[in-house]
Amino acid sequence: MPADVQIEKNLLHYVDSHRGELIEILAALVHTPSENTPPSGHEAACQQYCAQMLLECGYATDVYEPDEVEGLRGHPLYRPGRDYRGRPNVAGRMAGSGGGRSLILSGHIDTVPVGTLPWTRDPFGAQIEGGRLYGRGSNDMKAGIATNLFVARAVREMGLSLRGTLTVESVVDEEFGGVNGTLAGRLRGYLADAAVISEPSFLRISPAQRGGRTADITFQVPNGGVLAEAMETGIAAQLAWFLSQIPEFAALRQASAPRHEFYSHLANPVPVSVLKLHSGPWGMGEPMATAGVCKVELFWQTMPGESAEVVDAQFRNWMKGVIQQRPELFPVAPHVEFPLRWLPGSAISATEPLVCELAACAEEVMGTSPPVAGIEGPCDLFVFQQDFGIPAVLWGARGGNTHGADEYVDLDTVVDAAKVLLLFVQRWCG
Repeated sequence: MPADVQIEKNLLHYVDSHRGELIEILAALVHTPSENTPPSGHEAACQQYCAQMLLECGYATDVYEPDEVEGLRGHPLYRPGRDYRGRPNVAGRMAGSGGGRSLILSGHIDTVPVGTLPWTRDPFGAQIEGGRLYGRGSNDMKAGIATNLFVARAVREMGLSLRGTLTVESVVDEEFGGVNGTLAGRLRGYLADAAVISEPSFLRISPAQRGGRTADITFQVPNGGVLAEAMETGIAAQLAWFLSQIPEFAALRQASAPRHEFYSHLANPVPVSVLKLHSGPWGMGEPMATAGVCKVELFWQTMPGESAEVVDAQFRNWMKGVIQQRPELFPVAPHVEFPLRWLPGSAISATEPLVCELAACAEEVMGTSPPVAGIEGPCDLFVFQQDFGIPAVLWGARGGNTHGADEYVDLDTVVDAAKVLLLFVQRWCG
């Protein structure tokens, strides 16, 4: 058997024989909360775990707060208003011997909060049931971080001498439209010939992300209490009219957005969604009164190639038309603000060597060609692709209830993702 074939066979056997260690890393990360609560966050303990593991594996390890990075605050992508005290990025680098291609394995350690959702399992319990591991961030994306750390350890323990430099990083503040952590990593000097971001891609290779825009719209009416004349309608008439017009905006988005090969299979590649409705406190401890204020959180998605200027203008013109058609409903003009940054759609070609070679590794491991498709939502992929010219894809396990109660990840797919990634590192870096 040729030496390279034997090495790759040994790599796959290593993952199978160390499956328990991979799950232990994932469980340790889930046990340790790392919630992002803008403008602050609580990622430090998880980052300490990542840094210690990379150090023990012999990687040159860098622990730094994003704000320390020169040029971050002045970069066009930088979003002010975040507090990075005690919220470090972590990067581990294993220098190649020369002549190979470099690679970054990236992921974000922060999660959305547990919130007030009706969990039936401990959000930080890492409970295993029916082949799934449950917990906040298990799918998005501590399974990906665990996979990257496991691959880093495997490279070291198996004595692989890579020709290309391998960087493994865990960044903070990706959720809630934050990409300052990812941006800081690039400005810190962690660049490469390619990057794999271990987001939960459901064992698909995702060379593309949809963009996204979030608007908080506040409706108001004069409110004189339960005996006032306005009680006949209150905020309800404004809200009913506005909600009835959302399908018009959705149709406008669908008609105007450019088609893209990675989203051609979707009936509606640019959906418009109502995420939240809020009109005041609830319960018998609160006075009964007609709601005078209601806030709606509206979210719409975009295709690669669409610009913020064009899409934002489209929304504002539509919103203006909604009000002008029924001016009597709006004695106070709705207030619109964008709480999160504009997240653009982004993509690389399906013919990129990164895509083709990762797909070949996946086919060898799983016995079938993986789907190549865009991820459904926005993330930090665009930072690599658009702003630093680094070919990058998403690759990761399959899970569910992401950002919801009882979030979980399928453990067999975590193992498959690790096998493919380790094999790819060996082939890409040489």
